[in-house]
Amino acid sequence: MSALQSLIATGTKLYLDSVDPKEVDQALEDGAVGATSNPVIIGGIIAKGGFDDEIKRLAREGKDDSEIAWALCDKLVADAQKKFLPIWESSGGETGWVSFELDPLLEDTVDSIPEADRTAKYVELGKRYAEGHKNRMIKVPGTPAGIAALEELAAAGVTLNITLLFSDDQYRAARDAVWKGAKKRASLQGFKSVYSIFVSRIDVYTSKNVDLSPAAQGQVGLLNAKRIWRENCDFWAGRKLPLAQEMIFASTGAKLEGDPPEKYVAALAGSDIQTNPPSTNDALREMDKTFTRTVDQLPPQAVQDEIDAKVDAAAMHAALMEEGLRKFAEPQRDLIKLIADKRAELT
Repeated sequence: MSALQSLIATGTKLYLDSVDPKEVDQALEDGAVGATSNPVIIGGIIAKGGFDDEIKRLAREGKDDSEIAWALCDKLVADAQKKFLPIWESSGGETGWVSFELDPLLEDTVDSIPEADRTAKYVELGKRYAEGHKNRMIKVPGTPAGIAALEELAAAGVTLNITLLFSDDQYRAARDAVWKGAKKRASLQGFKSVYSIFVSRIDVYTSKNVDLSPAAQGQVGLLNAKRIWRENCDFWAGRKLPLAQEMIFASTGAKLEGDPPEKYVAALAGSDIQTNPPSTNDALREMDKTFTRTVDQLPPQAVQDEIDAKVDAAAMHAALMEEGLRKFAEPQRDLIKLIADKRAELT
């Protein structure tokens, strides 16, 4: 049994942080049951000439650079959905999902777009890109504008992946909005939602900004994720829904010097969903390691107490959200510029 197979055997659902066709095929061989998209993947394929014909066709149709970017993203996600659809069907909608990310530039222009207008745009785009798709999740950021859109989207039957979550209060606001909207549906039969808590980015932040003991440094992201995971389990347990409402453990690649590549994978093994970058899965595929369930094991109480005393959760959340929005927006701007350059080259 490979390390990846061992991870899945603990109860973890493996998702891929990519919709590159070749990486999706490899992930399916590894046992992955879902995937998520981002602009970096599309940019890489365009740079290699993989979408030249599509770009020429869309340009002839009068599409601008941004419209071309979204058309290509829609196609890549839809192609990945087809590959995961048998898993979605056999699981009754529990797995087999592919996430479609809404426009990250909505939050990149905070000064020029009022929050209410951003919320309205999330609702409009979420409904548009969800329509007609069985196994597509719509990825909405856990910003104030994004969270304000969740109730209406959930009520409309959109399956949601709330991303860029860093704190328990942020998770709670998103979850409550989704549940409020879901209860407005005629039926909860197909209701599914997931909440993407970012993990390793927190430890990068604390390594630079918080003076912690060696025992506590590098454990903040994991403690935060496990506590929110437990709260999520407890919240949904009494509602007896047909489908699980799950956490996605995102940002699972090791980022601190000296951390083994499986650090976060191993520490969160045993439940819900891990969205691993391809490089992490590549490392695990070559690793001789057996994982066991650890998602419900917290650090020693002394470590928890130190983290609670020294980490300013509000300041951390604010800093990481600002960084996260920037990391979402920059690849989208780069993608649009790449398409502009490619269009000039091809036409």
